[in-house]
Amino acid sequence: MQIIRSSFAALLLASSFSIAASAADLTVGISAEPSAIDPQFSRTGNNQNAAQHIFGRLVEQDENLQIKPNLAESWKNTDPLTWEVKLRQGVEFHDGSPLSAEDVVYSLERVSTIENSPAPFTANVGSIAKMEIVDPTTIRFTTKKPTPQFMELAGMVYIVSRQASEGKGIADFNSGAATIGTGPYKFVEWVPGDRLVLQRNDDFWGDKPEFEKVTFRTISNNAARVAALRSGAVDLIDAVPPADVATLKSVEGIALHSTPSARIIYLALDSARDESPFVTDKAGAKLAPSPLKDVRVRQAMSKMVDRQLLIDRILSGAGAAAGQLVPEGIGGHSANLKPEAIDLAGAKALLAEAGYPDGFGITVHSSNDRFAGDADVGQALGQLFARGGLKVNGVVTQPYSVYVAAAGKQEFSAFVFSFGTTTPSAAPGMTNVLMTFDKEAGTGSFNRARYSNPTYDAKMKEALAEFDVDKRNALLAEAAEVAFGDVAIMPLYWPVVTWASRDSIAYTPSKGEDTLATFAHTTK
Repeated sequence: MQIIRSSFAALLLASSFSIAASAADLTVGISAEPSAIDPQFSRTGNNQNAAQHIFGRLVEQDENLQIKPNLAESWKNTDPLTWEVKLRQGVEFHDGSPLSAEDVVYSLERVSTIENSPAPFTANVGSIAKMEIVDPTTIRFTTKKPTPQFMELAGMVYIVSRQASEGKGIADFNSGAATIGTGPYKFVEWVPGDRLVLQRNDDFWGDKPEFEKVTFRTISNNAARVAALRSGAVDLIDAVPPADVATLKSVEGIALHSTPSARIIYLALDSARDESPFVTDKAGAKLAPSPLKDVRVRQAMSKMVDRQLLIDRILSGAGAAAGQLVPEGIGGHSANLKPEAIDLAGAKALLAEAGYPDGFGITVHSSNDRFAGDADVGQALGQLFARGGLKVNGVVTQPYSVYVAAAGKQEFSAFVFSFGTTTPSAAPGMTNVLMTFDKEAGTGSFNRARYSNPTYDAKMKEALAEFDVDKRNALLAEAAEVAFGDVAIMPLYWPVVTWASRDSIAYTPSKGEDTLATFAHTTK
C-alpha cells in the first residue's frame, strides 16, 4: 500500500506542478516546511532555511560554517565583558525603513518573549546583561560573564523591524503582515503544506540574488520529491534519499551536490525523571524508578546499536559512525571518544548489574520527514533493542512539525533527534543540547531529555569563559568526554547530505545543510 501511495503522490506532483521555471525563477522541492515564518520562533533547520532568505543577522556563515560580517560591519571586544558592534550603513528593510541599532536591541530583547518555541534562541542572548545604543549604528553590549563566542551566539539571532513587528504575533508573520526583513528576498505568500513564495529584493544591500522569484514546494515524500525533479516540475531538491544517489548519478540532465554534514543523528534518553511515559516492565506496567536514570542501562543500550549497520542499510554507506557531538575538524572534538562498538554480551552484563537481567519495556519515537531515513532509524533501533533483550512496545513516527513540539514537552522516553552544528566550534551545541536546562541562564534550550550533570556543567562554564581558542577547544573536548562517558545522549552517525538539481543549476552544498536560493545559480 505504501508503494501505491508513493507512486500516486509522485504522479500527482509531476502533473500538478507547472514545469519549472523560467530563467528568472527557481522552484525548489523541500522535504520539510517551516512551522512558522517568524524567524525567532524556532532554530530548527526548516524554519531557518526560510528565515535566511527574508531576514538578516549580525553575522552570517559560509558553506564551511565560518562566520563573516552581515548586518554588523565590524565588532570588537574592548574588555572581557564588553563588545562594541558597528552596524552596516545604508541597509533598509523591505518597506524602505532604515535598519537602526534600535531594531537590533528590540530583536534581541524580543527573543525571550516568544511563546511555545520548540527550539528557542534564548541561549543566544542568555549572556547579555545590558545593551546600550551609542549612536544609530553602534551598540555596546555588556555580558554577564566573559563570553568569547558572543558573536557566534547573539550574532545569529534574526533582526526584525520594530516598526513592523512590535505587538504582532506568529499569525502576522505567517500572513506576511509582519514579515519585513532586510534579506535578499521578500515574502509573497506561505500556504502551509504546499508552498512558500518569495520575490527578489532589488534593493538588497549585498550581492543581488540571481532569481527573480523563488518557490519552495513542500514535498515530504521522498519518491515524490525525486520524481518532481526528474519530471522537470522543480529545479532543485534537498534531502536526496541515499538509496537514490546512485540512480540519479546516471540520469542525464541531473546534477548531484554532496557534502559531509556536521549534523549529529542521536537517540535521546529520558534520564531525568523517576517515571518516564514510555518505560514499562516486561508485562507492560509502569516501571519506576525508570531504568534510563542508570548510566549502566544507557551504556547497555548504546552497546546494542550497530551504527555501521544503520549507515550501510539506511544511508547506503553515506555517513560516519559517531561517538560525540561533532566530527573531527570542529572545535571541541575529542580524539578519545570513539563510536561505541556493538557488544551484546557487554550490554547484557550491564543490564544485569543495574538490576534488569531480563530487560524492560521501551517505546522508540522518531520523526518521519526531518532527515533522510529518520523513520527507518527509529524502526531499526527498535529491532536492535529487541535483539539486545529489551521488550520494544512499539516504534512511533510522526511528522516533524508535530514531533518537535511533543519532544519539547518531554512526552517521549527514547526518541531520535538531530542537531546540526553551524559554528566553528561545538560550544553552542554542547550548551544547548547537553547542559542543564536553565531558561534564565540560557542553557539546555534543546535539552529535551533534561539530562543534567554538574561536573559537565562546571567544565562547560570554564570552557565558555576562555578567550584563547586552543585552550577553549581543549576544555570543550574534556567536557565532551564527561557527557558522552555518561551517555548524555546516544550519538549514532553524521550523514553525508545531498541535493540534486537540473544540470542547468549549480548548487553550493553547505555543511550546515542549508537549502538556500542564494547558494544556487544557473550554469547555462
